[in-house]
Amino acid sequence: MEEAKYAMNIKEEKGRQNQMIENRLKAERPRVVTEKAAKGKRDDKAAKDSSSRQEKNKAPNTGRKMGRKPDSGEKSSDQKKGPKKEQRAGGKGKWGNDSQKPKYDTGRNRASGGNSNFQSREGIKVDRQPVRKNTSACPVFLRCGGCQLLDMPYEKQLKIKQTKLEELLKPYCKVQPIIGMKDPFHYRNKVHAVFDHDKKGNPVSGVYEANTHRVVPVESCLIEDQKADEIIGTIRGMLKSFKIKTYDEDTGYGLLRHVLIRRGFTTGEIMVVLVTASPVFPSKNNFVRALREKHPEITTIVQNVNGRDTSMVLGDRENVLYGKGYIEDILCGFRFRISSKSFYQVNPVQTEVLYRKAMELAALKGKETVIDAYCGIGTIGIVASQEAGQVIGVELNRDAVRDAAQNAKINGIKNVQFYCNDAGAFMSRMADNGEHADVVFMDPPRSGSTEEFIQAVVKMKPEKVVYVSCGPDTLARDLAVFRKMGYEAKTAWGVDMFPGTSHVEVCCLISLVDKKGK
Repeated sequence: MEEAKYAMNIKEEKGRQNQMIENRLKAERPRVVTEKAAKGKRDDKAAKDSSSRQEKNKAPNTGRKMGRKPDSGEKSSDQKKGPKKEQRAGGKGKWGNDSQKPKYDTGRNRASGGNSNFQSREGIKVDRQPVRKNTSACPVFLRCGGCQLLDMPYEKQLKIKQTKLEELLKPYCKVQPIIGMKDPFHYRNKVHAVFDHDKKGNPVSGVYEANTHRVVPVESCLIEDQKADEIIGTIRGMLKSFKIKTYDEDTGYGLLRHVLIRRGFTTGEIMVVLVTASPVFPSKNNFVRALREKHPEITTIVQNVNGRDTSMVLGDRENVLYGKGYIEDILCGFRFRISSKSFYQVNPVQTEVLYRKAMELAALKGKETVIDAYCGIGTIGIVASQEAGQVIGVELNRDAVRDAAQNAKINGIKNVQFYCNDAGAFMSRMADNGEHADVVFMDPPRSGSTEEFIQAVVKMKPEKVVYVSCGPDTLARDLAVFRKMGYEAKTAWGVDMFPGTSHVEVCCLISLVDKKGK
């Protein structure tokens, strides 16, 4: 009787969540009808213009810009320089007319930063699929490429991710059911917009179109923080009145390149980062004052200077124009300081789920020595500190280590120490000095770890390794290395940190099999 009642409650909860998601999509669709209609008119006009240009350019190819296709030896658009202005404005690239393009949806975007060939930055690879009609509530779904699964019901998205996790990880361990979100919309606390201009010189902001440096204008995004999108729109609207030009990557002229917004979902604090090509910012005080008048909720504004010909968004130099130059947010009951370059998970709701699962797998008793490798600003180590005897955090990024030490001080934590060093070399030296760790937390970048690093972990002879992965494919590769060295993966939990996309985070417990050598 109790089992039947439990099953009924589960069914009702799933029904309630699906209905909520469907209502959310219905609410969004009316908003984009006008945008889609306007886009259709623009596309028709662009097609006519393109056809007219082709008629004019039927002369033999002389290498002139007009009508010339790139040779095989030319730079591709994912290198430092993108296509020339004629290609960006006219909608022509390597494949000429749209009808000649391969029928696959690929993209580079502000939401995930990776290619949408369903090869995720966060790890899952989904087979290439033929281009489908846009049934999503997002008007730029097929051009942006960042939300590969946004046109699917959320339950189906989770099934796809679960299947891929099982294919990758079942040879090594048991894969538990993926943990999804109750409300899989507007979850990103970090929003990045590229700034450019149209043919008439009007400023636009948005994302890079698939495999190009053409900017797709975006007014709002279903996975990004709504307040951040609103602030970006305000900045775009202010540029003309302040005579601020957007940067042109072909000519190298213009000032504003990008805008980055970070928001603390718990504290409500908001950081605005204006990425400029030059440190000279005319009327910057008046600009900041006007922006704050329109958005008094902004707590700090930073100018980041990036004058290099590079695909990197942020440069090395920064000027604080207003506020303290950073924001703070609360995660798992701890307060964290976040600067413009800090690594901080983009989905704070699911990050708490992920970190709770990591602590559950570690099963700390209060006396263990814990190493937090790739510690960043210290989030995992600080959360673990309340259940461990001693925590050692190691990170190569000096700015992140400084933030981590500050975060420990803010939270009054005495049993955590942070070191600026290569984590693998650091652990090797500890092992050579006869030191030992009971648990190692590792949260490497999307490229995964290295065999040298894993060897360093094994030298420490920890009983448990908790591997937090944003790349399930590289996790599978690394689990094979651990197995060769006497460790076995026991269980893995998928946590859907990136609804609407093909990306997924994984938390995996790896245990020492042969403890005789301890």
